[in-house]
Amino acid sequence: MKLHQLRRQSNFSSLSSAVTNTCKPPQPPPSPPPPLTQNQLQTSILNSQWHFVEHLAHTLTPAVISTTFFNLRSKPTVVSKFLDQINPTHLDADSNSLALVIVSLLPSPKSAVQLAKRIINSRLVTSSDFFTKLGKSREKLNVEISICYDYWIRGLCQLKKAEEAFKCFKMMKDLGVLPKVETCNDMLSLFLRFNYTQMAWVLYAEMFKLKISSNTHTFNIMINVLCKEGKLKKAMEFVECMEIAGFKPNVATYNTLINGYCSRGKIENARKILCEMKVRGIYPDSYTYGTIINGLCKEGRVDESVRFFDKMVDSGLVPTAVNFNALIDGYCNKGDLEKAFGYRDEMVKKGVAPTLPTYNMLIHCLLMEGKDDTAYQLIKEMEEKGIKKDDVTYNILINAYCQSGNVKKAFELLDEMLVEEIQPTRVTYSSLIYVLSKSKRMKEATDLFEKVTRKGLTPDLVMFNTLINGHCVNGKMEKALLVLSEMDRRKVNPDVVTYNTLMQGLCRVGKVEEARKLVDEMKGRGISPDHVSFNTLISGYSKRGDMKDAFKVRDEMLDIGFNPTLLTYNALIRGLCKNKEGALAQELLKEMVGRGITPNDSTYFYLVDSIGDVENFLENSRPQQVKIQFCKNQVKGLGPYS
Repeated sequence: MKLHQLRRQSNFSSLSSAVTNTCKPPQPPPSPPPPLTQNQLQTSILNSQWHFVEHLAHTLTPAVISTTFFNLRSKPTVVSKFLDQINPTHLDADSNSLALVIVSLLPSPKSAVQLAKRIINSRLVTSSDFFTKLGKSREKLNVEISICYDYWIRGLCQLKKAEEAFKCFKMMKDLGVLPKVETCNDMLSLFLRFNYTQMAWVLYAEMFKLKISSNTHTFNIMINVLCKEGKLKKAMEFVECMEIAGFKPNVATYNTLINGYCSRGKIENARKILCEMKVRGIYPDSYTYGTIINGLCKEGRVDESVRFFDKMVDSGLVPTAVNFNALIDGYCNKGDLEKAFGYRDEMVKKGVAPTLPTYNMLIHCLLMEGKDDTAYQLIKEMEEKGIKKDDVTYNILINAYCQSGNVKKAFELLDEMLVEEIQPTRVTYSSLIYVLSKSKRMKEATDLFEKVTRKGLTPDLVMFNTLINGHCVNGKMEKALLVLSEMDRRKVNPDVVTYNTLMQGLCRVGKVEEARKLVDEMKGRGISPDHVSFNTLISGYSKRGDMKDAFKVRDEMLDIGFNPTLLTYNALIRGLCKNKEGALAQELLKEMVGRGITPNDSTYFYLVDSIGDVENFLENSRPQQVKIQFCKNQVKGLGPYS
């Protein structure tokens, strides 16, 4: 058939169809289902006809739902099931309030707390306004039990809304209703986690005033608060108060104390508490041993921590990934990759799966040791096991590229982070600001700093110090000092590193007097100068040959109680040699050796450069043979010392 015939047939067919359709009477639209009456709804709910209820749930109004809740108020289990069938958006603040009061009557708090969290996240109403509505709902339902308030506060705590939880606690107090001790413990735990120690003590005092009896968990939390504040002696006294109150310390109590002492580097005290535990018949668990193992590793006492690890295993406790990770971290910090990987292999052998922190520690150590290929093999192994990179992994990789000056690769990893929806941290941006500064791209570094702060990331001390260091290294001292002013504006307190960086920058451009003034400013802020501060000034004065002021700073350093270091002597020797005072420089060398400080290549280079009879000096001073050869090579013109 030809194409035009097909078209004609098609048109005719369409026309016929249209004519046929016009001959048929119009069909009425399908009628909507009849509205569900109150009685039908309640009957369906009581008969567990949930499919029917779910099908018509979209037609329900908040008013109908509220009436249903009221009529079913004596059946909290049924109300809870009904809530599961309806869309939360169909409820308003009043119907939600009725629901929470009724569901709070269930024996288990789980459903009520989950409902409270759902209501909080919906942001229908503020916490305090909803708290008021709960009171009205209790009156309407004639419910005397006040547990719904507790569940509301516990929901706020689980969502980490500390201030709102405390505000609702005060409202509860004003109503003359006492919260349960469990509710108070939830708040205390949250305050502890957020380091709101002052708020924790205020709440604890209120509990005492309201005669809310503490339990063992309460005492353990407050002991933890004291440990966090560094008040370890008072924490021990609190254990005695706990016993006087009739509560026996448990393994969690002692673990808290042990952790407190270990976090302050007081390992021996922690070990004494471990012995006391055993005397009292309280058996330590893997957390107890793990805390001490971790503490020893952080102190660099890894071999001792291994012996402690072995004791734990001998006592019948099964080591966890956390215990193995502590040892791996300890050996990584020592640069002993062989032993670090040895414990990784042992944990696998014992059926303990390496965790993301395990891989992060090993990857970091490998990159620091320059073993990039092995590090990337480990990343591949990690990903093959289904363990995804986190912000720590990315920060390790970005930092490695930043240290090597690879700006392009560092920013590629930043882009990858964002694609993976992993939020960059202050550590990420500090590394990137550092590499841009190192590459003399200070405008980009400053722009990045400003961009991330505009996006809402509050810069911390490290970020500020990194930016200051970038300006100092690039000789932009005015801008560096402006950053210090910005720190004050943002209420970020500078530290000794901040000031040392600024002093080094000023001395580098010859402004030693301005650097000297910063020492007084430091003291005014309550920041004590350290070795670096004094050595920076000594080096600054020595560099320009101002030895009187250099020795004056050295004397000030001694008066405060700091002993001179290798850097101190090298700076002074360099200055004396620059002023052609070789004899004094040699006297300083003798003093230095007498103090047990071994001279290095720089020391001898400065001295050799200033002494005429080089061979005689080298023969008489008898430094290490390697250094003698180094000095001779320099004198023979084998290249300038750098």
